[in-house]
Parts: sequence; C-alpha cells; structure tokens
Amino acid sequence: GAKVAFGTDLFGTFFEQQSLEFTLRQAVCSPAEMIRSATAVCADLFNMSGRIGVIAPGACADLLAIDGDPLQDIRLLQEEGRHMSVIMKEGKFVVNRL
Repeated sequence: GAKVAFGTDLFGTFFEQQSLEFTLRQAVCSPAEMIRSATAVCADLFNMSGRIGVIAPGACADLLAIDGDPLQDIRLLQEEGRHMSVIMKEGKFVVNRL
C-alpha cells in the first residue's frame, strides 16, 4: 500500500539511461502502475494533485502523444522520446512530429 514515485538519480553522462527504469520495473509493476507512479502518484506525493499528473483545466499541460500503446509495450516511453510524436511542457510544444 506504500506510494512509490517514479524517478531516477541519473544525471550527467548517464542522463540518457533514465528511461530504462521502465524496463527495470517490469518485473514488479504493470505498465499502468508505472504510468500512475510517474504521474498521479508523484503529484500526490509532492502535494500537487490537480496541477500535475492529470489532464484537466488549470493543470500544467505536460502531455505526450505516443506512437503505440505503452500499456502493451512500456518500452515506448524509453529511447529519449523516439516513440513520441508530441511532447508538450507547460502547454508549449517541445517536439511536434504530427
């Protein structure tokens, strides 16, 4: 019943390895649990529910459009956004391949 946030301490030359945490967690978590851990659970633990980790009016508007279903293949969230057609940060496009 403990809440576990998704995150990593990798930085610098290891920054590109951060998303491999999805693969590592596959042994103990479902893709849906990992996505909740990276969104709603983090928001709750940081006392930011309703502002981050949700798609709602007034929220920060960090959005991803994934080329496939990460619930079927969590690896789509890896590889530095290779499988992401859209990445938005605070309502602004960072990547737009549509």
